[in-house]
Amino acid sequence: MLDRLYGHLSAVIFVGHVTLVVALAVRVIMRRPSPGVALAWLLLITAAPYVGPVFYLLIGERRVAPSRARGIRELHRDFRKIAETAIRDGILDVDWSRHPPDVRSLDRLGLNLIGSPTVRGSSFELYSDTREMLGAIARDVDAAQVSVLMEFYIWNEGGDADEVLEAVIRAAERGVACRLLIDALGARPWWKGKQPRRLREAGVDVREALPVGLFRSFVGRTDLRVHRKIVVIDGHIAWTGSMNLVDPRFFKQNSGVGEWVDAMVRLRGAVVAPLAATMISDWILETNETLDELIAAAGLRLVEPEGPADIQVIPSGPGETDDGLLQMILALIQCARKELVLTTPYLVPDDSLLRALRGAAARGVSVRLVVPEKVDSFLTRYASRSYYNDLVDVGVKIHQYRGGLLHTKSITVDSELSMFGTVNLDMRSLWLNYEVSLFVYDVDFATRLRELQQSYLDDSLLLDPQDWQARPLPIRLLEDTLRLFAPVL
Repeated sequence: MLDRLYGHLSAVIFVGHVTLVVALAVRVIMRRPSPGVALAWLLLITAAPYVGPVFYLLIGERRVAPSRARGIRELHRDFRKIAETAIRDGILDVDWSRHPPDVRSLDRLGLNLIGSPTVRGSSFELYSDTREMLGAIARDVDAAQVSVLMEFYIWNEGGDADEVLEAVIRAAERGVACRLLIDALGARPWWKGKQPRRLREAGVDVREALPVGLFRSFVGRTDLRVHRKIVVIDGHIAWTGSMNLVDPRFFKQNSGVGEWVDAMVRLRGAVVAPLAATMISDWILETNETLDELIAAAGLRLVEPEGPADIQVIPSGPGETDDGLLQMILALIQCARKELVLTTPYLVPDDSLLRALRGAAARGVSVRLVVPEKVDSFLTRYASRSYYNDLVDVGVKIHQYRGGLLHTKSITVDSELSMFGTVNLDMRSLWLNYEVSLFVYDVDFATRLRELQQSYLDDSLLLDPQDWQARPLPIRLLEDTLRLFAPVL
């Protein structure tokens, strides 16, 4: 009797496995990933009964919940309402003769792939001291008269970050419409504390971005995160950059990497409108508010040009864009003729980005890559190092920053063009996170950003290729093994 039952059970398990393999094999093939990726998934699905299929369904696709995908499509149709409300005629009329010829191509690329045009006339202040940034944001919030919009991946209690929180509470108490969108997973410890309740009691509308839960795991990937950092005050001042709403003196002090080192930019003029639109779009996806209600509450109005910088805001993320941000970065690298300097906390590039960096160095461009000497993720630390050989072999200079966890995400090209924002040079940022980046077509901004990068270079240790090649075999094996997990790090 038991043998017969066991035989029936084995048959059911086998048939179930075969059915899953066939169904998922068709799904993998029809999604048309690269042949290597497809074959790897097919092997795992076949060789690991039930475990392989579950693993594929969890992380094998950039699977967005149907409701969110539907909301993104609707926002794309309505996005022009924000532009019509906030952008005065003529702001899109950039004088391309002021820029190198490649800039016009970058603009077309961002417009055609992402729907984001370059806007004319913005001013900026670049900040690199975290306490100064937090203090300046708090002052802007204290001066708010109509609205405060904030979007962050992490909010952490303690230090000068609390001054920003108190400023938001004061703003709400005097009648300013305050909306805070904070990632549910990135800020999980903060959500469990007292500060969210204090904000709500003061009248602040604070929401979780991309809430996590068992049911949500079945309808969409829970590791797709909102990694953006945006502040918009009264529709005419905006902030963005790499800094989460944290004071580094009180954040991850036990991680052994030192304090996080960030940079932010305070903006006025035309660029405020597309940054506000990015945050508003994310807010709508998490709430039932309509676009018209938000435009009115946020105080969005016609934005006048203010300043010399022409800036293209590039939002990215699953369901919003495919490879638009990656294509912009590749095109920016291709623009380099003399020098290319990149800073990133996490270096886990895909093949196209790795080839672009190698190609730039091989054609004679001085390529400098600044990364932290220590990072807060064991897996990422060793996976990142597996790429160093590919880069130093063609002359890329890798500088390991020793002053803390360098978190600034930036690229400068020939001290003329630049990218600045929230995106790391890793596959998670490029494919799985919701990011926002500024492509700034302004020599003054590029010069100041290059000066900031130089301060990082001055506090860095240049990687010696010979010493690097001599590292022990077990370390190299560990690095190359962890590189296999690069797409989900």
